[in-house]
Amino acid sequence: MADRQGASRRRVGLVAAMVASLVLSGCTADVIDPAAGFGQVDAALAEEIASDLQSVLDDAVALSGSSGGLAGVWAPWAGEWIGTSGTTGFDEAAAEVTPEDGFRLATVTTEITCTVLLALADEGVVALDDEVERYVDWIPRLDGITLEHLCRHTSGLADYYPGLRSHFVANPERPWPAVELVSNGLAMPRTGPPGEQVRESRTGILLLALALERRTGRSWSDLATEYVFEPLGMEGTRLPDASITAHDGTLDAYTAGLAQDGTVDCAVLVDDSAQSSSMGGAAAGAVSNLEDTRRLAQAFATGALLSESTTRTQWTTLPLGGSAPAWYEAGIGGFQYGTLRGSAGESTGALTAAFTDPDSGLTVVVALNNATSGAGFVREVAFGLASIASKADAAPEHERPLVELPWSIEQASARMQELAKCPSTEAEATPEPVPSG
Repeated sequence: MADRQGASRRRVGLVAAMVASLVLSGCTADVIDPAAGFGQVDAALAEEIASDLQSVLDDAVALSGSSGGLAGVWAPWAGEWIGTSGTTGFDEAAAEVTPEDGFRLATVTTEITCTVLLALADEGVVALDDEVERYVDWIPRLDGITLEHLCRHTSGLADYYPGLRSHFVANPERPWPAVELVSNGLAMPRTGPPGEQVRESRTGILLLALALERRTGRSWSDLATEYVFEPLGMEGTRLPDASITAHDGTLDAYTAGLAQDGTVDCAVLVDDSAQSSSMGGAAAGAVSNLEDTRRLAQAFATGALLSESTTRTQWTTLPLGGSAPAWYEAGIGGFQYGTLRGSAGESTGALTAAFTDPDSGLTVVVALNNATSGAGFVREVAFGLASIASKADAAPEHERPLVELPWSIEQASARMQELAKCPSTEAEATPEPVPSG
């Protein structure tokens, strides 16, 4: 109850800050910056905190075998930190990573798609309990699966990505029709009946996008622009056309070689930089930057783009179950770990995580350009950054909030070590990248 009350107060603050900003500036465009509602201190985090954050990012780049990475941490009561490490690629001419570089959102893209669903539900265009077969009636065997199931990852539909990962790594430039990827997922055994188990599934998110496009007669990009990008002023985020494989200004993408059985060969590093976004599409194909992802993370966690009742529904969470800790929970379109809400995910050649505590505003974004260690690795990197930042002293005339995270920096660091599949602690230990295919 306290969490929901805090989230409600935060949404009131966000709306008030937005209105005040429009009045003072004379602007007519409804651009929401969720940081305004948190009272973000306009200053850099203290040098000691910044040094510890940089060390985590440097370790993450080395442990993941990336050429480089970037991260941002926003602690509203204390300040912010933007960090970079390494180079954009392994080529000799590769430039050092800068804070302005773009990166692949990986499965954080799902937050955009599910926010569109929730916004359309707010407008009465769809209902969360609508069965998906109502909108994609040409696809069989969808009985009992609702739109909400798809975004809660409780549809029972298997994720197509693990089974196709080796194909994506070997041939990343191939355009994949969304229906073909969905068909691959539907051909796999179900993970359970609808509504019973949380199992992350890109199949379900692509199916949702097809349903929303059919219901509205509009493309995913049009819907995302109206309901997410324009309201948040996210000018640097896009879902590239499937035919576009060169992504200038974006971190390169790498993956360790994969055998036919899916095992990792750390002696082979595949360059997947030239790739089609269609491998992930509306589930994992978008490209963004730090500032845009910060805005998305904060809006997603607080419900800044949604009604209060829909936000309550979104963050009425379900336990992940199985061997997952009790504080691993699923909302609609994302996950909650302790007090942090958001996502951590993998796409071909990239790992990205973005989380926000909706009460304090503590926000972490991190992007790496080697996918080999998987989504769990980048989640732990984000946990480590959050743990350090949560202890930052308050700036003058501010009060440090109590941010209770159910992990320590030591635990997050240990998990990073455990999950690192092909660490590279020395430049000469990094294999020479080979072209995909």
